[in-house]
Amino acid sequence: MAPQPPSSGSNTPQSTFESVLPVHPTSDRRPNYLTVQSENTVYSQDHITAKYVNRGASVSVSGGQYTVTPTTEPYEFQTVRKVGKTGLMMIGLGGNNGSTLCATILANRHNITWGTKTGVQQPNYIGSVLRASTVQIGTDPVTKQEVHIPIADVLPLVHPNDLVLGGWDISGLSMDAAMRRAKVLDYDLQRQVTPFMAELDKPLPSIYYPDFIAANQEARADNLIPGADKQAHLEQIRKDIRDFKAKHDLDRVVVFWTANTERYAEIIPGINDTADNILAAIKNSHDEVAPSTVFAVAAILEGMPFVNGAPQNTFTPGVIALAEREKSFIGGDDLKSGQTKLKSVLAEFLVNAGIKPLSIASYNHLGNNDGHNLSSERQFRSKEISKSTVVDDMVDANRLLYKAPEIAAKGEKQGKGEHPDHIVVIKYVPAVGDSKRAIDEYYSEIFCGGRQTINIFNECEDSLLATPLILDLTILAELHTRVQYKAIGQKEFAPLYPVMSLLSYMCKAPLVKPGAGVVNSLNRQRNALEAFLKACIGLESNNDLLLETRIW
Repeated sequence: MAPQPPSSGSNTPQSTFESVLPVHPTSDRRPNYLTVQSENTVYSQDHITAKYVNRGASVSVSGGQYTVTPTTEPYEFQTVRKVGKTGLMMIGLGGNNGSTLCATILANRHNITWGTKTGVQQPNYIGSVLRASTVQIGTDPVTKQEVHIPIADVLPLVHPNDLVLGGWDISGLSMDAAMRRAKVLDYDLQRQVTPFMAELDKPLPSIYYPDFIAANQEARADNLIPGADKQAHLEQIRKDIRDFKAKHDLDRVVVFWTANTERYAEIIPGINDTADNILAAIKNSHDEVAPSTVFAVAAILEGMPFVNGAPQNTFTPGVIALAEREKSFIGGDDLKSGQTKLKSVLAEFLVNAGIKPLSIASYNHLGNNDGHNLSSERQFRSKEISKSTVVDDMVDANRLLYKAPEIAAKGEKQGKGEHPDHIVVIKYVPAVGDSKRAIDEYYSEIFCGGRQTINIFNECEDSLLATPLILDLTILAELHTRVQYKAIGQKEFAPLYPVMSLLSYMCKAPLVKPGAGVVNSLNRQRNALEAFLKACIGLESNNDLLLETRIW
């Protein structure tokens, strides 16, 4: 057989002639999705419609006595089966995360293999929850063994290779030059992917408000939308989104902030507390309107999902209210890739084991541009806030170990109550580049006054952990635009609530519906994501009771 022509890049290569190695399983295409045979699930040419019963319990407390009443709420979910052509516009396109994401998607798209000191490496999507992990869907009736399938096969989802890439950056470097500046990927991969990176459009001019990011970033700021008129900036960003969508004939664009961490914006009544006020504040170029907020508002007004991958408070109350009014999806905050993800697991393990963490001390140092920006105190404070709340819900769930907060006369809680001492330190060490070091100490009380200390050292390549999370968040954001629900009494299907709290698994400081409690437990976040995907096809969430193994 004659060698096949090179891939156009629009699809995952299927021919082994295009590469030394076959396509990695995490990058492969599997056209046959899961099919559920049930009266609760109906497949049409356009939709998957599923009935689902949300089971819970109502609890009342009187005189120390708890009364629990089981509850059931029937719903229907309807998911559009066709995955539209999707664009990803990143703010910070030329940064470490943006350039790494573009290069690795291109490597997967063309199945580029490269040499390392340990041998031949092939592209993959390891680290992506959706592409590289599985979900249990039932039991084989013959072998009695559990059956697991890739999460990406539960519902039709965007394949990362199909994303159309673009965005903005305050630095005007071409994408191939930005990749070389980042120094994240192996040289041989950079060498081979450079021609494809050079074909990508240069980053569009972005917004630069010096007061919001560290002064040390000024040297990179050579690709800016001119002027100081924030309303003009908003209109330009909206035009950029429309032009990108039209140029590439896209059905949907996901706008993603992966640029520098900003300082926290001050919440000011009359400025950023309502939808109308935030729009007026932009029109008046108010000082407390951050660049990320301008991008978020632009995406909301264009009806495109916006995800904040950094820790600042982009979503002021006014921005959330605007998203509600426009029924446009928003999600975040801050990518949860290493230390915080591990902390959400270990803290939950200790508390659930009846062990009482007394202090958690976390130290980091890294040498990439993120670390450079975070060396400024106000930007570090944003990161410190997003990292410091990760154990709050686990502490609140166990008042046997931790004293509850005092209740004021009006019934309001006074502070958090008893809580572990929790400190976070981040230092900039240029020599280590993108290789981040994280050291954690967990100091806990154990049986009868004893003490336990757990020390963890974690070394990781920051951008190679973050990039798959950007893909997962983008894919889930697109899915939100295709799922609608209907409760009893509703005649028509309606879109989901605009705040995408299902993204919590990938975020340090999950954005949730106002008034709802934040869940930081990684296990509960993962279970919620699985349960939602299963609900959309009419399946119950995992049942770990395994009753059949506990009875005759």
